[in-house]
Amino acid sequence: MNTLMPKSDFVNVNEIKLHYLDWGGEGQTLIFLTGMGCSAYIFGKFAPRFADKFRVLALTRRGQGDSDYPETGYDADTLTEDIRQFMDSLHVEKAILAGHSLAGVELTHFAATHPDRVEKLVYLDALDDRRSLQAIQEQSPLKDIEIKKEETFPRTFEEYIADVKKEYPYVAEIWSDVWVEESFHNAKINEAGVFVDKMPASVEKMMADNLVKGYVPKGVKAKIPMLVFYALGIPTLQNGYTREQIASFGQYFRNVREPVLRSVISEFQNRFPHAKIVVIPDGHHYCFMVQEELVYGEMQKFLLE
Repeated sequence: MNTLMPKSDFVNVNEIKLHYLDWGGEGQTLIFLTGMGCSAYIFGKFAPRFADKFRVLALTRRGQGDSDYPETGYDADTLTEDIRQFMDSLHVEKAILAGHSLAGVELTHFAATHPDRVEKLVYLDALDDRRSLQAIQEQSPLKDIEIKKEETFPRTFEEYIADVKKEYPYVAEIWSDVWVEESFHNAKINEAGVFVDKMPASVEKMMADNLVKGYVPKGVKAKIPMLVFYALGIPTLQNGYTREQIASFGQYFRNVREPVLRSVISEFQNRFPHAKIVVIPDGHHYCFMVQEELVYGEMQKFLLE
């Protein structure tokens, strides 16, 4: 494993500044793309494992982490162009793209738009079409239940982390030094001296509207090798729900959401018959962290084929 600290740097692309990490390495270029709200630092432990055989980079998209926060540009076309210009600025002609969560949209869209710039694609629990899952949201037993949140004003980074853990229990249960570093680059101190998230709610809404709710995958004509991971584990709910509500959500997830997700997997396989799909029955959304050895092993085999 490469234990060297990555180089942290910025590029000016598409009239904005984007942050990236570079672990070095020789061979084909492997670029990691993040999920919504995360920065390149989320790959701090996983990405350098590949630097013995690849040049390894991780990019923080606009509106997240240490990258710029423009008021526009949170659509698939613009985000794809950000990636292309990022590759150009680093003189990367062709790359392997590995994306987590929301980055599934960018992977498919980039492959459809610039197939000649892609070697292989790796989807890390990264759906590129969420319309079916959005359609069943109304069936969730928790859709009309609002958990009252205690308003806090963290004035230290430690207090901010405590709030993050309360808000996102599925992150708290896998907490590590990677998450401490990740949180550091996602927080800022406002004018009142309070630690808050860097990403405004308006940016999160634009991403959700453009890439989650209404995005229709662009057709990919090129037969690009694909490795796709799907995690089927039930997410941990935040505190405040009753035992009955948690049990009801578990039934909904198993009996309603999981069958729909399996149909989404089948639909993806129909679109890309050549794709290798790995389903992780009790997998965590951050499978590259929780099921790290499984994901790393499958990726190594796939990338070296």
